[in-house]
Amino acid sequence: MRLAWSLLASTAILTTGCSVSKIATQPPTNPVNPGKPAISVPLQGLVHGGQQPIQSAHVYLFAVTVGSYGANSTSLITNATNHDSVGNYVLTNAQGGFSIPAGSYACNSGEQVYLYSLGGNAGFGTNSAAGLLAVLGQCGTGNSFTGLPATIQMNELTTVAAAYALAGYATSATQMSGNKNNPAFQSGISGLANAAKSAANLVGIGGGGAYATTPAGNGTVPQTEINTLADILAACINTAAPSSGGCTTLFNNAKSGGSTGTAATDTATAAINIAHNPGANVANLFALATPTSPFQPTLTPAPADWTLAVNYTDASLNGVTFIAIDATGNVWVTNNDGNSITEFSPNGGLLHTTALGGLNGPNGVAVDANGCVWVANGGQGNGNSISEFDANANVNPASPFIGGGVDDPWGIAIDSSGSVWVANFDGNSISQYNPGASCTTAGSYGNGNAAFTDPNGSLDSPLFIAADPYGNLWVTNTAGGGSPGSSLDEYVPGTGFTSFTDASIYDPVGVAIDNTNTIWIANELNNAVTSVNYFNSDQINVYTGGGLSISDGIAIDGASNIWISNYGVSTGNPTGGNTVSEFNNGVAVSGANGYQYRSGNLSQPQGIATDSAGNVWIGDNGSNTITELVGAATPVITPLAAALQNYLLATAP
Repeated sequence: MRLAWSLLASTAILTTGCSVSKIATQPPTNPVNPGKPAISVPLQGLVHGGQQPIQSAHVYLFAVTVGSYGANSTSLITNATNHDSVGNYVLTNAQGGFSIPAGSYACNSGEQVYLYSLGGNAGFGTNSAAGLLAVLGQCGTGNSFTGLPATIQMNELTTVAAAYALAGYATSATQMSGNKNNPAFQSGISGLANAAKSAANLVGIGGGGAYATTPAGNGTVPQTEINTLADILAACINTAAPSSGGCTTLFNNAKSGGSTGTAATDTATAAINIAHNPGANVANLFALATPTSPFQPTLTPAPADWTLAVNYTDASLNGVTFIAIDATGNVWVTNNDGNSITEFSPNGGLLHTTALGGLNGPNGVAVDANGCVWVANGGQGNGNSISEFDANANVNPASPFIGGGVDDPWGIAIDSSGSVWVANFDGNSISQYNPGASCTTAGSYGNGNAAFTDPNGSLDSPLFIAADPYGNLWVTNTAGGGSPGSSLDEYVPGTGFTSFTDASIYDPVGVAIDNTNTIWIANELNNAVTSVNYFNSDQINVYTGGGLSISDGIAIDGASNIWISNYGVSTGNPTGGNTVSEFNNGVAVSGANGYQYRSGNLSQPQGIATDSAGNVWIGDNGSNTITELVGAATPVITPLAAALQNYLLATAP
């Protein structure tokens, strides 16, 4: 089939003989839309369903609209003889080929652009439900695109890649929007761009199928799962009408809420709905893919869920512990056994690694509002310190910073004033550091006093720490490895500590705060998540299910969904562990075994973070890798410190 595609690419519809290339930076004025420059070359491609050409399909060109989430995409074809309720379009010919002529479309520099094909005949009859997507990426100066192939391929594979990569911004195939473009938050602007780039990490739009390895060479792509999802879409596209069995089964099992909500009316929107609800109706959807489906090989047996997990490796990863995301979407990882930190790009490529700055048994990592990266060193010997780096992993020459009672620090947090706080596991205390002038200029550090302790003794082997928007600190106390004496402590600077205890708080580890100022903690020893209401401290709730098993790290996305890493198999959940759980308002969204159950992607997951593109990142301590769940979350403002300072915790950018 790939040979047939190649022949079609060279003989079909390409009537002008032109290929897509970078456009002049000073193009002539566009007479149709004077606000945008003219286009000097056509965009050309092939539309296939199940590897069969789709004739008479409508091909639209859209940009993801910058603004409110849920808004319509922006139509970019400005001069076309064909128009319908969706927008201007061009038609595919008998070989599935299309050409959007020169001068007939225009995009603003920086817009994220995609193609949408709807309807047409793949050889079985005209099917108005056949919807396909392909991400072109960012529009550049003069309506240029970087790296587009001469012939753009649109099929079920490119649709799966687009649906997952842009899931955080997509309501339907024609409703992709978000990123309010607030200049105060670089993460909002970079997040949308990073999301579009994620599609190219999964499938190339030049043909050749789903990748096995990411273009950077260090990521393993779930190729067979992408093939299986593509076959599920093909079961509808390769039929005569939306009323066919393949379409009916797909749409009934890929509603906006999974099993509830609005049913999709085209396959592209169905793919988006699956990405939004990866744990819903898995068996029914899997049954649509057969051994004779067009994209092979496929999964056997059925997966537990439809999350797409890309697993990244690097030689520097050693004792992977915790993760933080900076404003541009770069991923920072601490290597506890390797005494180092590693920085990955938003799409998993290695950027920097260093063992400088006094790194010794590094645990917690946090990024402040200025982009400086802070690491808590809990190692023996010359540990018990804090290290600081800039965005390129250059070390502050004064690192490591010592004093202030730092004693086996684990968790680290930045408060609303920019101060750095650590929880001292052995010291039963918390310490404060005040940042200097810049990431790489030594300043005045430390509070000059002993660490803060609770005279009532409630701080007992504190592990993690989080700051709320009002300058208070929240600390989880493990009570020396877990006991009914475990607690959550609030520290109000200048006032003191308040301790919260409950039967559900049992060896609490990760702690995070949502956009209602509710404090969430992951408990290792009772497979539960506990919440404490900031405004009503007597309101303590406990939530179970969702695959919780030796819960460790916790993160919150832009819709205040709670994400928890499950480190291992517990006696209370013998079929769990090595998974991720998701909760919404206390209701388990992930299934009884969590996401990625027994898939081999996760191994003793510990650190977890959500990014501004809508991805979830997990540190796999057992395999010394990091895993990205593509498009699984709602985009969130990063770094956490910037959101905190603007009272926008757990809020979409």
